[in-house]
Amino acid sequence: MSRNSALSEIQNQIMWNRLIAIVEEQAQTLIRTAFSTSAREAGDLSAGVFDTQGRMLAQAVTGTPGHVNAMAASVGFFLDKYPAHTMRPGDVYFTNDPWLGTGHLHDFTMVTPTFHDGKAIGLFASTTHVVDIGGIGFGADGRQVYDEGLYLPILPLAKEGVMDEAILEIVRANVREPVQVEGDLYSLMACNEIGCRRLVEMMDEFELAELDALGEYMVEHSHQAMLDEIAKLPKGTYHNSMRIDGYDMPLDLAAALTIADDGIYVDFDGTSGVSNKGINVPITYTQAYASFGVRCLVGSTVPNNAGSLSAVKVTAPEGSILNAPHPCAVAARHVTGQMLPDVVMGALHKAVAGKAPAEGTSCLWNPALMGGHGLVPNEDFGDATPFAVGLFHTGGAGARPKKDGLSATAFPSGVRNTPVEINESIAPIVVWRKEYRPDSGGPGEYRGGTGQIMEIASAEGAPFAIAATFDRVHHAPRGREGGLDGFTGKIELKSGTALRNKGTQSIPRGDSLHLEMPGGGGYGDPKARDPELVAMDVRDGMVSAAAALDHYGVVLDAKGAVDTAATEKRRAE
Repeated sequence: MSRNSALSEIQNQIMWNRLIAIVEEQAQTLIRTAFSTSAREAGDLSAGVFDTQGRMLAQAVTGTPGHVNAMAASVGFFLDKYPAHTMRPGDVYFTNDPWLGTGHLHDFTMVTPTFHDGKAIGLFASTTHVVDIGGIGFGADGRQVYDEGLYLPILPLAKEGVMDEAILEIVRANVREPVQVEGDLYSLMACNEIGCRRLVEMMDEFELAELDALGEYMVEHSHQAMLDEIAKLPKGTYHNSMRIDGYDMPLDLAAALTIADDGIYVDFDGTSGVSNKGINVPITYTQAYASFGVRCLVGSTVPNNAGSLSAVKVTAPEGSILNAPHPCAVAARHVTGQMLPDVVMGALHKAVAGKAPAEGTSCLWNPALMGGHGLVPNEDFGDATPFAVGLFHTGGAGARPKKDGLSATAFPSGVRNTPVEINESIAPIVVWRKEYRPDSGGPGEYRGGTGQIMEIASAEGAPFAIAATFDRVHHAPRGREGGLDGFTGKIELKSGTALRNKGTQSIPRGDSLHLEMPGGGGYGDPKARDPELVAMDVRDGMVSAAAALDHYGVVLDAKGAVDTAATEKRRAE
């Protein structure tokens, strides 16, 4: 390599890193300015920079795979309707179309063109989940997307710096939390604006007239890096399937994963058909999480952009629950779609052992709580304070081949648990209990992540409703390589009445909502776990003394220390 070529390579890498820093600042701006807890507390968002062809060049570190990878396809739809050469400085475009955005109406995607010397040279896009979009509320009860709230096609929200007040008025009139929702739209605009500003500064600093050459370099190098990683894998087709709860009947998610010279192909033929409830998944969201499952094990260090994503091709039959056509209900698409990384990694495990974790809770356990006239079935709400709030929480992740699973941690979405104090400050609720759920993590040489227990009540003693969108209540996260399954989840009233894991239901006046979240599956033979780690788990309240004895063969003395002789005898039996 010549000296000039080496310098050019170094400069390209510096600019590549600079773009990643810019989009991370973009994401952090959204978090700092967002009105809803889903963005500012949970980080349920994405941010990225695109060239004028609609190719994603860089994504923020902060964000969820479902938003980022679906948004990567979404920008192309924006450009189909509004080509870059028709855009003007100050224009901003947005949509919450599930099939052109990130899978359901609660997500808004915003696209802003960047201009340098009067020419459109790139675009910034961002997405976040808003607290309410009208309709029946955030849940799985809809039968068509029209039930689920305000549906906005790809539209200009601002033209040459002038906001479309009619659109904002329509949004405010159709949602239960107009201040939060409108505030989040302005936050999306602000974060894109920061990205545009920083990109222009970078181009001036590096004396760039356009992004085309840098973009081509980034896309080509990422694509080739993925192909190099794929070349290390054994060629062939590998199958895996998973049964999950569904709405009113179980669903099967079936995958055939083919490792070829030109990429990895994932096909979901054999998966259950569409549901008549809102747990269906648009294909972009399926592609987002299935490709993420591949990327967790293959090329995980390769930057995520159009080049690396193009090496993984995901298909599902139209009419299956993973390629649900319009106008299927899709509000709770995450409860199905977030299972896909476990499905895909189970197939990859058959190709390359020792890399895939056990199955975890996977889908979020987000209680969507509501109160107000007509929202609480069969209950008189009276004059209590109306509200709509989403609490972001989850169970345990699956154990890894060399590490325990993460407890109460959202995988694959990566969102954070929202603080109890924040939720209590914005809605008339009180969380009386939030703690780890002992024994919920599947036993193994490496233990599955532990779920959590929550108890939630009305701060005013009023009835309220939950729009439940929970899975893993009837079908447990499976262990791997001899590890045992994690616990299934529970949803009930504190008074003892069992509730359905999906659907809008009432918590009567004076009662509380009681949730027990699933635990991740274990990895490896439980009898191979270090007895001292088992004793530590017991001391920490993650494992009971009875489970230590029954599953791990570990005998503890009165002080909680390992009785080595008794343990060796027990394990030998």
